[in-house]
Amino acid sequence: MENNKISVGLDIGTTKIVAMIGRKNDYGKVEILGIGKSKSLGVHRGVVNNITQTIQSIQQAVQEAEAEANAKIEEVTVGIAGQHIRSLQHSDYITRANSEVVIDEEDIDRLINQVHKLVMLPGEEIIHVLPQEYKIDGQAEIKEPIGMYGGRLEANFHVVVGQVSSIRNIGRCVKSSGLELEGITLEPLASANAVLSQEEKEAGVALIDIGGGTTDLAVFKDGIIRHTAVIPFGGNVVTEDIKEGCSIIEKQAELLKIKFGSAWPGENKDNEIVSIPGLRGREPKEITLKNLSKIIHARVVEIIEQVYVEIKNYGHEEQKKKLIAGIVLTGGGSQLKHLKQLVEYITGMDTRIGYPNEHLAGESDDDIASPLFATAVGLVMDGLKRQERKRVEKEVEEMEHAIENHSEDHVIPEENEVVETPKKERKSFLDKLTERVKDFLDNAE
Repeated sequence: MENNKISVGLDIGTTKIVAMIGRKNDYGKVEILGIGKSKSLGVHRGVVNNITQTIQSIQQAVQEAEAEANAKIEEVTVGIAGQHIRSLQHSDYITRANSEVVIDEEDIDRLINQVHKLVMLPGEEIIHVLPQEYKIDGQAEIKEPIGMYGGRLEANFHVVVGQVSSIRNIGRCVKSSGLELEGITLEPLASANAVLSQEEKEAGVALIDIGGGTTDLAVFKDGIIRHTAVIPFGGNVVTEDIKEGCSIIEKQAELLKIKFGSAWPGENKDNEIVSIPGLRGREPKEITLKNLSKIIHARVVEIIEQVYVEIKNYGHEEQKKKLIAGIVLTGGGSQLKHLKQLVEYITGMDTRIGYPNEHLAGESDDDIASPLFATAVGLVMDGLKRQERKRVEKEVEEMEHAIENHSEDHVIPEENEVVETPKKERKSFLDKLTERVKDFLDNAE
């Protein structure tokens, strides 16, 4: 099997670590060849806090995926989330030396690099700079400035910021697991790629990814990402609450939540009771489902309200920024019974559960299309995109090389003949960040 065609997503989560191997099939859909998952022990609220344990979990997940796909994993695209991620809006401009020349990639790079000079809090680093829309000489709402004329080019940016040390720790874990870092992606963006359709992104949609340790939010409108946030609560705090509220051990609390849990207390009759075996010969405990769902309800409402505050921060209440497609819930936490109804009740927005089958090949396993794996599927897609980009860049370089090298006996194109070169995409900041993390790790050895 050709290894350059496959891509591997590594989702380092708070509750589980997933390694997923995929490739594009002939129809441009993503085919998942292997999947491995292991319990995540060294991660707290999306941030690595025990490197040794995380490395073991990564290796276990990777081995499982390799065995299933019968392929060797060398490079991975890894997701980054965690409570240290925050985002801000910023606008910046450049003045061009010559307004008679059309705007090209270099002008945009210059503008983006300027944003990177923003002064951050100590220990923070810019992870993504995402241009929203451009203005040229005061003319607003320009989506694609390349090829236009103008002296002053400005743009609004969505800037995502995170802690350097957390990013480096993730890089460290991947490297020590014997893998190469192919790329780093913001997890809410990866999940969004896996579960949202282009129409939803155009109409305006909020993706809420409820994980074990964190809840990630990504807001899209007019096809562009407008807001991201990471809220440091997820499914684990719900389990904690059940454990405390019912005085049972965590394993039992988790099972209760999955099997009998509901986010809507009115659903349960008073006489529905679950009996839980006591520890070491103690009496069994009886828990009413109504109480269980009251505990769950209280915490889930808190999480959703925090997310809703972020959606309002983006400006959902302004007519122009209205999210017509409403909310899409994904992640393991989205499988809680009656959660969709509760979210609709609190926010008044249309809600659906997002399954990552938007871009998957038809014959994929149902397991893979579970909201649990949304981030992993998104990371695989991201890796495939990255490979595509590298391939295009290589073609461009080869063509440029060929053009430089051709001697007199070659036919030189006439003045008005256009030589078609494949479009070279500009390096996203994440690729640069990945390179920096790699350099840092290589020098730190």
